[in-house]
Amino acid sequence: MNAIIDQYRDLIVQIATPYNTGTGFYLADKQLIVTNEHVVRDNREVVIGGRSFPKQMSAVLFTDMKHDLAFLAPPAELPELPAASLAPDAELQQGDSILAVGHPFGMKYAATQGIISTVAQRQGDIDYIHHDAALNPGNSGGPLINKGGEVIGINTFILDGGNKLSFSLPIRYLLEDIEKFKAGKGEVGTRCYSCSNVVFESEVDRHYCPHCGAKIEIPSTIAVFEPAGVAGTIERMLTELGHDVSLTRRGPHQWQIEEGSAKIQISYYEKTGLIIGDASLCNLPPSNIQPLYEYLLRQNYEIEGLTFSIKGQDVVLSLLIYDRYLNFETDIKLFSHLFERADHFDNILVEQFGASWKNNDQEV
Repeated sequence: MNAIIDQYRDLIVQIATPYNTGTGFYLADKQLIVTNEHVVRDNREVVIGGRSFPKQMSAVLFTDMKHDLAFLAPPAELPELPAASLAPDAELQQGDSILAVGHPFGMKYAATQGIISTVAQRQGDIDYIHHDAALNPGNSGGPLINKGGEVIGINTFILDGGNKLSFSLPIRYLLEDIEKFKAGKGEVGTRCYSCSNVVFESEVDRHYCPHCGAKIEIPSTIAVFEPAGVAGTIERMLTELGHDVSLTRRGPHQWQIEEGSAKIQISYYEKTGLIIGDASLCNLPPSNIQPLYEYLLRQNYEIEGLTFSIKGQDVVLSLLIYDRYLNFETDIKLFSHLFERADHFDNILVEQFGASWKNNDQEV
């Protein structure tokens, strides 16, 4: 299975929205990125990233709530990539080995192995592949692959009633949606959940399906996300500091900033009122750690407003603000200080104290 894992590494796309994270995969011959509808729901654009292209915005082209499928626009410039092989006619059997790949919990590319438990598990009027490969939040939208390296399904959801049950949508539903979408000749569209007809932007009148009258939402008509309150103030700060906030969002109250070699996670915890900026720096050296510890302790007395700590093998530089004291003019300087010092200290710890660079590849 290792060859299959490597084969799909460049085709897997990590997706982030103001509400969610998930996985998608690139179909070169269709010029589409496939994912779950629930991953991109209520968004007209999402952030995508992968090993073969930089983090960027991507338009949502098609949604299908009934089958939990969505299509995204691929990057304009991509290197030549291996084609994902779809297997619509694969004869699946109970006990077949499978592989689920994606970005669990919005983190790095990972793969889990398992076997098929039930070939056609009926839920409502849709068949699902039931298997025991571990799926986690963030895996949604990734491919389910057989031992021949062919995509046989799209990882869709988990039921947890004490035992986790993983389900994937069979590939035939994807192929049907691709055919329906391509018939629109480039128009943005959606499948009506009520009557199952695929509707395109030019056919919709005031958000109602022309076939059955049910309310529908074409992705291109969804309002752009606009944060308010404390989140809005934080985003104004990030914009003022030169960051594209649409690319930094990891949730409604979470942002990720990259400054040089440092990666900074900003989180706002509304219940406690805490705004925390954690700059994840380098990894601890394998030996002779005492000089580094002594240096960090000295810095905790000398640097204003920032604190060093150790989490596992990671060195973390943190900023803490209470929302009741949040002030744009004052705190934008604190964020700027955190961003600048994070990259500065990362270099010092590696070059002078033998710490090792953290590998941040493939994270959106």
